[in-house]
Amino acid sequence: MIHADVSARPAVPGDEDAIAAIQLAAWRAWMGEAADALPADQVRAQWAAAIVAPPSRDHRVFVACDGPRVVGFAAITPGEIMALEVAPEHRRAGHGSRLLSACIDTLRLQGREDVRAWSLEGDDARRAFLTSAGLAEGGLRRTLEGPDGDLVELMYRAAL
Repeated sequence: MIHADVSARPAVPGDEDAIAAIQLAAWRAWMGEAADALPADQVRAQWAAAIVAPPSRDHRVFVACDGPRVVGFAAITPGEIMALEVAPEHRRAGHGSRLLSACIDTLRLQGREDVRAWSLEGDDARRAFLTSAGLAEGGLRRTLEGPDGDLVELMYRAAL
């Protein structure tokens, strides 16, 4: 049996197109058609900048690959996983776990003692993923302005 090459690696220039497409698809799943009004070119440009000129040495972007195809991404800031998404058709294949491992390993190498991640309230799949990986609700909530109203996120955390 032939198995596809699956991996997680640091993002490189050119990955921003796939990252933006995956992020916009994830937003579309939560916001519906309102996500179509988001500026895709700006999203792509922000990811390109995050890859080539991150705000600090501790900011990183990773991608999950299935063969040569980028199928997911994650981004960290000091002590926090800011984003972690896998394309819907590639979920439940270990890509999210590989991305989470890359984030955790990097945070440990940076000397971080804990990690935080955020999940939209009501995203049971993400909550299950984070808790199965050892993160627990951290007791904080934040409200983000969405194109169709407020979005509430819950913070999850774990000691490293």
